[in-house]
Amino acid sequence: MVTGSCLCKAVQFEVTGELPPIVMCHCQQCRKAQGTAFVTNLPVNESQFKLTQGKDNLSSFESSPGKHRFFCKECGSPVMSKTTKQPGQVRLRAGTLDGDLDTRPAFHIYTASKANWYSICDDLPQHADRPSTK
Repeated sequence: MVTGSCLCKAVQFEVTGELPPIVMCHCQQCRKAQGTAFVTNLPVNESQFKLTQGKDNLSSFESSPGKHRFFCKECGSPVMSKTTKQPGQVRLRAGTLDGDLDTRPAFHIYTASKANWYSICDDLPQHADRPSTK
């Protein structure tokens, strides 16, 4: 089990089971939502995710039809997102997890729209958009 929280710890959660690889998204929407060059997501099954504190502190914003980004109302920390395109899954922000992780980044997505001021300096696969999951 791994625990996580927002910056002020008003929102806390736990994840059971093995963590999936980290996906780094460079789309403009993620950059705007995070205020960074890219976002680090862990796509976990909702059955692995449990909100343990702060349900009333968690707010959401529908950034595009069917996609909700959840954040702490108190400190503003982005916590996760959900989309109807991937039912049964939450995409946790890797930086919200506590301690050392037994997973690593796997690949970059939406690199066609990455920030021109950021250079990807690793050898991980890069996808211009989202790779097919079929």
